[in-house]
Amino acid sequence: MSTAYLLDVSPMLALLWAGHQHHRRAKAWMEAGPALTVCPLTELGFLRISTQPAYGATFEQAKRMLSGWKEYRQPRFIPCDVSALNMDTPSTGRHTTDYYLASLAAKHGLQLATLDEGIKHKAAFLIPP
Repeated sequence: MSTAYLLDVSPMLALLWAGHQHHRRAKAWMEAGPALTVCPLTELGFLRISTQPAYGATFEQAKRMLSGWKEYRQPRFIPCDVSALNMDTPSTGRHTTDYYLASLAAKHGLQLATLDEGIKHKAAFLIPP
């Protein structure tokens, strides 16, 4: 069985925003056909960051982007069903959400697909350049 991945927020942004600095990298990886998964936390992160001035989308525009991508790509959806008290301990407080997502991925037999080289969790997978 091939590896399946929970998308971190960074590759989700890179995939959906053509102007993102890692768009080509993320798109090339996705076109290789990995099985993708999303969760409420990664969807919320995409919506939150897409509506910031750097991207400038309205909330409705960001929702349409995400909805269209999900309809096209049909990623698996998992709930955030790991208690924060049961997640793996992050290396620093700044990595709390990263480690939560990696712990969630591990619970579901996935790897966390990320562009963040700083996540040193056993379930983290750095999308290749």
